[in-house]
Amino acid sequence: MKKYDVFVIGAGMAGAAVARKCAAKGLKTAISDFRPYGGTCALRGCDPKKVLVDAAQLYEQLQQHQGKGLQGEQCINWQQLMAFKNTFTDPVPEKMEHGFEKAGIHTYHGPVSFVNKSTLLVGEVQVHAEKIAIVTGARSRLLSIPGGEHTVYSTDFLNLQELPKHITFVGGGYISFEFAHLAARAGAKVTIIEHGPKALKHFEQDMVKQLLQASEKAGINIRLNCEVSEIIRNGDGYTLSVGSGTEKFETGLVVSAIGRVPEVEQLQLDRGQVKHSLKGIAVNEYLQSTSNPRVYAAGDAADTEGIPLTPVAVYEGHILASNLVKGNRTKTAYPEIPTVVFTVPPLASVGLTEEQAKQQELAYKVNSGDARKWYNGRRTLATAYAYKVLLDIEKGTILGAHLVGPHVEETINAFALAMKAGMTAKDLKSFPFSYPTMVSDIPYMV
Repeated sequence: MKKYDVFVIGAGMAGAAVARKCAAKGLKTAISDFRPYGGTCALRGCDPKKVLVDAAQLYEQLQQHQGKGLQGEQCINWQQLMAFKNTFTDPVPEKMEHGFEKAGIHTYHGPVSFVNKSTLLVGEVQVHAEKIAIVTGARSRLLSIPGGEHTVYSTDFLNLQELPKHITFVGGGYISFEFAHLAARAGAKVTIIEHGPKALKHFEQDMVKQLLQASEKAGINIRLNCEVSEIIRNGDGYTLSVGSGTEKFETGLVVSAIGRVPEVEQLQLDRGQVKHSLKGIAVNEYLQSTSNPRVYAAGDAADTEGIPLTPVAVYEGHILASNLVKGNRTKTAYPEIPTVVFTVPPLASVGLTEEQAKQQELAYKVNSGDARKWYNGRRTLATAYAYKVLLDIEKGTILGAHLVGPHVEETINAFALAMKAGMTAKDLKSFPFSYPTMVSDIPYMV
């Protein structure tokens, strides 16, 4: 039986952070993943997605500027775009493995499961570990309806070699919207089906309304309060039944994007006496298992207050590693972390929505408006550019900021930094931002 001080399960961004820090401190460390090294963000999430969405954004800008200084039709070549995307993803697994080996980290490839509280089965090898870090992330939630097996998921979409003429996305979250905006600009007819009354329900709904209008202008058909009841294979395509089944329509591809769940079922956690739920592994404020003290967990595999974003997983990974090395000294304390829906235009948010502020009975005021007629809105020919900022009435500090429009994925970072620094609206109004940048609109928003 092989023995390690630390065994890391999951070779994504968080797992890599844990393994490298532990190895650097002299702990005998190993890592394993049943998928290629790199994790969701680098291989099948944030990074490849943004490469594809950038092309959609550029296409949109070219179309908007036709007759306003630009001429000549352009189109997205899907095969060329996928080939470009692959230049980012293909080198990652080998590069990461080489980095692990150079750092003295033992590498394994294959599924991992618990044998008992301290022993793991890694492929066909038994391993004893003094400490075990679980950072396996999340996987797509399966669509449990008749014909659900005909759907594909986000990973499949990111590797499509040909784009169907019509694509249906099931679920009204950020994955559906991001891919729908990309597919629509690439020439596909797109439908989004959401069973509830709201799309992007975790975002500020006033801004979501603006994005829905921009989505419809892009030709995306959004159907709320609508549920897929059955999917039938029909030649090269599919027939979808919605509602009670009386309405049917044809589509070339069905992408299920109804959420993600912790990827822990293969670990046999019960054998390791690791308490868990549908939200992930139960951990304390040190990210230590509440039932097996030699086990720690972070990222989407752990049941924490952190939102499911790569920066949060990496942040938790560093805390986890610190506690493995030094003992339980560092607690989680989540900063205000911005989140973005990379549509065209993007939707960005940080802090509280107005609904959340009401629930907490905070004394706040709202600054909001449509900024399309502002200079930056006009020069970018923005189809949507709006803001909603919540301010603490007494302190003047920012409680939340919600934006939709060109480059708001960058502007939101300035709001997040201002919130972390405790800056007031007065501070932001008096700050001489570089002009004419999008961030220079912030003083008018607060």
